[in-house]
Parts: sequence; C-alpha cells; structure tokens
Amino acid sequence: MTDSIEIQRNEARSRFEATVDGQLCVIDYRLADGLLTLPSVRVDKSVEGRGIAAALTRAALDWARAQSLQVLPVCPYVIAWIRRHPDYQDLVQPVPRAGK
Repeated sequence: MTDSIEIQRNEARSRFEATVDGQLCVIDYRLADGLLTLPSVRVDKSVEGRGIAAALTRAALDWARAQSLQVLPVCPYVIAWIRRHPDYQDLVQPVPRAGK
C-alpha cells in the first residue's frame, strides 16, 4: 500500500510530507550539527492503517543516512519503528546517561 504514497521533503517547514486522500501527513524534524531530531509523526485518523507513518519514517531515515546524519528519535512511534527495523539502528544517536 505504501508504494503509492508520494513523499516530499519540505525543507522550509522542516518536515517530510505526504498527502493521502486530501489529508496532509507529516514527520517533523529538526536538523542541527549533524543530528536529525524526529519529534513527531502526524497522520489523520481518516487515513490511518495504510502504512503512511511507516513510509514517512523510512523516508526521513533514508534521507538521514544519505546525508550521513545521526538521528535522535523522540516520537514514540519513530522509536518503536526503529526497534522493529534493526537495519536503521546504526543511525540512532546514543543518549548520554546522567553522571557519565
């Protein structure tokens, strides 16, 4: 189902976007010092269950890899998605532990 989802990077708004059945779906990002932070994915309930969030997440992570960026997943969906896809775990920025 995700093959038909067209995703574009909107650099001005710092997000990847897909419009599905008239609904704008996005994964937001912040980029600073070689680190791509992914704070949220938003998919309208009317188009949920079609793999849109997964496609947006994959697009953002593929772009991060192509740009040699580290990724800081903040969004719970993105964190869970990366856990299920070990081939993307090398992109994740290690979080320093307190006191170290």
